Amino acid sequence: MAQTPDVVLKEIRSKKYRPLYFLYGDEPYYIDAIADELEKRVVSESEKGFNQFVLYGKDTDVAGVLSYARRYPFMADRQLIMVKDANKLGGIEQKEQLARLEDYALNPLTSTVLILCFQANADERKSYVKAFNNHGVVVQSKKMYDNKLPDWVASFCQTEGVKISPKAVQMIVDNIGNDLKRLTNEIRKIMVNLRVDQGIDAEAVEKFVGISKEYNVFEFQKALATRDVLKANRISTYFAANLKDNPLSPILIILYGFFTKVLLVHASKDKSEKGIAAELGINPFFVKDYNLAARNFPLQKTASVIHYLRECDGRLKGLDGVSIPEGELLKELVFKIVH
Repeated sequence: MAQTPDVVLKEIRSKKYRPLYFLYGDEPYYIDAIADELEKRVVSESEKGFNQFVLYGKDTDVAGVLSYARRYPFMADRQLIMVKDANKLGGIEQKEQLARLEDYALNPLTSTVLILCFQANADERKSYVKAFNNHGVVVQSKKMYDNKLPDWVASFCQTEGVKISPKAVQMIVDNIGNDLKRLTNEIRKIMVNLRVDQGIDAEAVEKFVGISKEYNVFEFQKALATRDVLKANRISTYFAANLKDNPLSPILIILYGFFTKVLLVHASKDKSEKGIAAELGINPFFVKDYNLAARNFPLQKTASVIHYLRECDGRLKGLDGVSIPEGELLKELVFKIVH
């Protein structure tokens, strides 16, 4: 069974190394994070010249990797062999080559740390993957669900030793999405520009991530939720004129998530702040926004808005056979939502 990335990272940082690491999945962030941590710690800087080898799948094959793995370290306790894009290894689909890889995994050298960075999904039922799991570590790095991102961002900031406001979290998530590497890069970019005693707030996000203070998805969502016709139209007009930076598809995803949660507020039996926060899986700080939206959008209207969003998404994809500019679709959607 695959271990979680956080558990493996903690283990590596406590200097507990395994002879085998099989890292796979469709989210490169944790694959890179674990590989980087091992590269930084397993072999000392003075020993890397003879005992650390980074190979690339497209440039080598299984036999070549095993020839490195089976050698002994040179005047050191261990060596590190890292294979990037291991899913492109020559022979990785050949039974006899996989059998050789499995044979090594069943009896690996304890002085070698072999890392396969499989930048794709893999079948854990395969015998060579099971061998890696039994004698080393298998880690699956999966794309994170959007509803998990706010907690992940808050947790990452806590790990980095910086406070972040709930609004700043939501702004970062709404504008960057579930690209974990980009999220961490943007957060670190903000941190570099902060005073030691300063946390990340909405103003810092606006300033250092390059999000317009007025014309952003967060403010657009707020304008729709409060049925502020003037502000919603002003922002949609700006978006329509700057579609390269504000494409319609991500906006629809964010709005769909928001109004789906408003629908859950209507259906929730526990109307307390704590109850709604638990029902929606959100920070209690935002409960007031959803309660306000629920008052402005009765149950039937909320259901209609969700229908409008689905309809707009279908038309954006050309399902009705008619090509309509994104900007026009957005303006039409805003009219339907706020009226």
